[in-house]
Amino acid sequence: MNNENVKVQGSEKFIDPASGWLALFLSLAGLVAGIAVPAVMLANEYSDWWGLMFLIPLVCIIFLCGLFVVNPNESTVITFFGKYEGTVVKNGFFFYNPFATKKSISLRARNLNGEPIKVNDLMGNPIMIGVVLVWRVKDTFKASFEVDDYSRFVDVQSEAAIRNLAGAYPYDNLENEDASITLRNGGEEVNELLEKSLSERLAIAGIEVMEARISYLAYAPEIASAMLQRQQATAMVAARHKIVEGAVGMVQMALEQLSEKEIIELDEEKKAAMVSNLMVVLTSDRAATPVVNTGTLYQ
Repeated sequence: MNNENVKVQGSEKFIDPASGWLALFLSLAGLVAGIAVPAVMLANEYSDWWGLMFLIPLVCIIFLCGLFVVNPNESTVITFFGKYEGTVVKNGFFFYNPFATKKSISLRARNLNGEPIKVNDLMGNPIMIGVVLVWRVKDTFKASFEVDDYSRFVDVQSEAAIRNLAGAYPYDNLENEDASITLRNGGEEVNELLEKSLSERLAIAGIEVMEARISYLAYAPEIASAMLQRQQATAMVAARHKIVEGAVGMVQMALEQLSEKEIIELDEEKKAAMVSNLMVVLTSDRAATPVVNTGTLYQ
């Protein structure tokens, strides 16, 4: 083979084999000649060496084993008695040494939609997390010879990367208010960290990570109910804080306007009673029931 047709890129070699159509034509022509010529020689009683002509069809059949097809977005890795010869990435019909082993590897993008697994976050809470991964083979040499099964390798390393990511960050900031990144609120930043981690892990197998993102995230069933109640309690406290803050402002505004417009003159005891009534009305989660006072404020 002409060495000028061999290009080296890291551990992967790209080769340009001979045309399969030419080899097919020569093999078929040899088959016809190997059958017809001995028959003619035998019929004309030319018995010298005619038996050797039957070796020609056998050789042609062996040559036919060297034909192979490379489809679009596929490659063929060729080895010859344990030695890596190279990879054919050009599409078409080719011929190569019939005794060489030829293995097809798809270069198409593939999806990995993993089932959610149970892991512990930074705070030790059990959570369920799943990931969607888009990947493809970039280096056929590493994919073929650095790992046993690159598809299985992707599955295992994806799970390991998920566990590592989940253990590095809390689910949310309820327990760690200082956490700047959480799994629930991290968004693109968390996905970028996951993609980087997967790229580093899968590089050994010649795998290119095109996209990786969290597809499922929730508390584990055994603590989901308790965490939901906690989130509801936190939201209720925050809402009450806003309600009280607004009620105090409204009471202050009411007292200031009553004083400025001189509608009524209130002593400290009357102000305290008015503030108490207004705060109850404004902060209560139920409608207030009016009470008519027939006496005085002091009775």
